[in-house]
Formats: sequence, structure tokens, C-alpha cells
Amino acid sequence: MLRVNSQFLDSMIGVEHKCLDKGFIRVVDYMGDQSSIVQAARVSYGNGTKSTSEDRALLRYMMKNRHNSPFEMCELKIHVKLPIFVARQWIRTRMANVNEYSARYSILKDEFYIPGIGDIAVQATNNKQGRGEVVGPDVARMVQSWLTANSDTSYEIYSRLTDEVGIARELSRMVLPTNIYTEWYWKIDLHNLLHFLSLRMDQHAQYEIRVYADMIGTIVQGWLPDVWEAFRDYRLEAVTLSGPVFEMVKQALQGMDIPRPGPEISDREWREFLKSLGK
Repeated sequence: MLRVNSQFLDSMIGVEHKCLDKGFIRVVDYMGDQSSIVQAARVSYGNGTKSTSEDRALLRYMMKNRHNSPFEMCELKIHVKLPIFVARQWIRTRMANVNEYSARYSILKDEFYIPGIGDIAVQATNNKQGRGEVVGPDVARMVQSWLTANSDTSYEIYSRLTDEVGIARELSRMVLPTNIYTEWYWKIDLHNLLHFLSLRMDQHAQYEIRVYADMIGTIVQGWLPDVWEAFRDYRLEAVTLSGPVFEMVKQALQGMDIPRPGPEISDREWREFLKSLGK
């Protein structure tokens, strides 16, 4: 069978899309398009006789009802340059193939991520793993200077260990902070890619990884527009309700007052529910 080509992705191969201050994403290779997904779902050969509208309806049905295996017929391979602390979050998505730049064999470049003035914030008080209010510009510049000084000092020690003392690279790399940049090739099927994007494009995800996820989302949107529309409607912009919350929604629609629920609903879930009601 001949390979299915995407004119959009063919034009994207090798093009670097900047992320953060020194990072990027570029498409290396891909497999399949929307016809590959619907073909697998129908277990048929060729394009068949189904119309474009029927294909779109099938894609939406599968996305809504989480019939995921046909989406695995598409794959994307990208080259990513990213800070190590972002890479450690990223790799939590296990169902992918990755080959990373090795600091055991090669010298890491003197490139460190320093957040912008508007991206430096205090610890959130209602979220143990997130940012709170952005600090003022004077404090932000002070933080930037500390991060830069730490990065420069660490790299100087790293260079002296490897060049002057001749310490093994696999040991010398221990002094480097996690804001140094690494690179990898990352290949993943569409099913698991969409799962990654549903987590990393979420407003609760860390800003730095969200930048990369948003860029990948733009690539997927151009490659598979009907899939992206269904993904946006049924995953990104959809709301999943627990049983107790669904009961509260029904009460709200009936105009009833909604009392604060019991321990089966967390404070965070309660706040998000009230926010969804505009309260």
C-alpha cells in the first residue's frame, strides 16, 4: 500500500518552531492521516465510498466514545530541544519512543532556560504544585540574575571537571542544574499524543511544558483538522462530572439552592464547579 502523505506536514518537516527562550520543536517524520484512522475503524482497504461528512462523523463518534485504537494508526516523530526539568515532566507519558542526547558521550551546550519577567511567580496557596501571583519586575529581575549566576557557575565547574581534571562526563554532568537544555527525538501514536496534549495543554499544567504542548497542538490541528475539532470538543473543552457533581448540576438547572457538599467532593472540585456556574 502506498504511503498516505499530508501536504501540511510535508511542508513542516525540518522547520524549527521556537519554544521558550532557546528551545524548539520540529517535525522529523510522520505516518498516516485522517483516512488512515477511518480506514482502520472500518477494517477496509482503499478510500472506499464513504463521504467526507461520514468520515468526520465517525471520527467524532470515536473520540466521544473513546474508541481509541484506530487513532493509533497515525504517528508523529518530532525533534525537541527543551530544559531538563520540562523533559522530566514530559517523559511521564510512557507510551512513546524517545532517544535523548547523551551527556555520557557528549558535552552539553552552555544553554540554560531563564524564565521571562512575566513568568516568575510565587508558590500558589491553593495548589501545591503550581504558581500563584506573578512577582513584581524588580523581584523578577533579581530572580533572573540568581538563576543566571547559578547556571554560569555550574557550567564553569562542569567545564573544569571535564576539560581540566578529565573527570568522566557521566560524573561531571551531576553539577548541572535542570534548567540546562537537552534534546531528543520523540515518536508517538496519535492516541497517546492526544492524551499527552489533554494533560499538558490544560490550564493547570506548568507554563513551560504548556508552551511545547500548544505548539504540538497547532501541528496536529493542521495535520488532522477533523480529529482536532473532535478532540477540542470532547476532550480539551469538555467537562467530566463525577456522580455527586452531576446531581448538583441537575439541582442547579431546576433552580434549587445547592448546599456545600460533603467529603465526597474536594474543595478544589467544589471551587471549579462554582466557577463553571459563573459564581
